[in-house]
Amino acid sequence: MIAHIQGKVVEKTPTEVIIDCNGVGYHINISLHTFSLLPATDFVKLFTFLQIKEDSHSLFGFVEKSERELFKLLLSVSGIGASIARTMLSSLEPKQIIQAIAVGDVATVQSIKGIGLKTAQRAIIELKEKVLKVYDLNEISTISHNINKEESLSALEVLGYPRKSAEKVVDKIVRENPEATVETIIKQALKNI
Repeated sequence: MIAHIQGKVVEKTPTEVIIDCNGVGYHINISLHTFSLLPATDFVKLFTFLQIKEDSHSLFGFVEKSERELFKLLLSVSGIGASIARTMLSSLEPKQIIQAIAVGDVATVQSIKGIGLKTAQRAIIELKEKVLKVYDLNEISTISHNINKEESLSALEVLGYPRKSAEKVVDKIVRENPEATVETIIKQALKNI
């Protein structure tokens, strides 16, 4: 409904700003990430998301459009409301959240205050595909290397190799050849273990 608000910053705290837009003061909830990106000038443009509930209308603002899109994705997960989504974006950088979801890093997602194990797992399951589609290729390519590494380690464990020794060899292979496929990693690892 309200895509962005542009105007003069009247008040600013780490969790909210009030922007005067042609004589109307808009109270906008922000994350610490957005707070850190606010310009030093009084004039600002924030991309917004309006949440309408029975008992309230809340406006959330973001300096970056990509952060707003991530916020909307997080809200789509059952168990994550606006306050938890904002806490997530205040606790970790958006790229860290995207990376954690894309590689299935439950521990990182769960480390955020208010997120339990089940919610962290649900967020990863529900958002993994969406995150890989929405965010740029550089992030996806580093993510796929991590996936190749994990798949290779799993295969080597199945073949009877201890994870610690396999991990050292696989890390070295991935460092030397970041484009290596799962098959290449496994073949080279078998020669070096």
